[in-house]
Amino acid sequence: MSGPTEGNINIHEAANAWDSAYADAGIRADDPAVTELFTEDAVYSEHPTREPHVGREPIGAYWRWAIGTQADLDLAFGDPVVDGDRAAVEWWAMMIDRGEPRTLPGILMLRFDDQGRCRELREAWFWLEGRHPPPAGWGR
Repeated sequence: MSGPTEGNINIHEAANAWDSAYADAGIRADDPAVTELFTEDAVYSEHPTREPHVGREPIGAYWRWAIGTQADLDLAFGDPVVDGDRAAVEWWAMMIDRGEPRTLPGILMLRFDDQGRCRELREAWFWLEGRHPPPAGWGR
């Protein structure tokens, strides 16, 4: 699928490839693979009310902490909405966290460099008790 470009990359394709690699790394709990998806000086704002993590090592440290209590992750991404070098994408995660089933839906705002690495990630999310599949039509 073609889409808007920024520099020499197709942002829609870059967002889809990034989301796929991020989900794969998340399911495998592979923090080195996650950090490689970001630029050296990337800014990761994991919640609108918290201070961002800046740089690959702080992003990796946050990510290890965040998934440290999770198991059996089922993670899906919707189709990205693209504008310039940015993409917004819904995500839906179901997991076991601290031994309890949980659902964690959210949205990412991603900004990419000309190599398809994320240079800025902003997300908003919320917890639901139990496993809840996405509603009909989700992710489109």
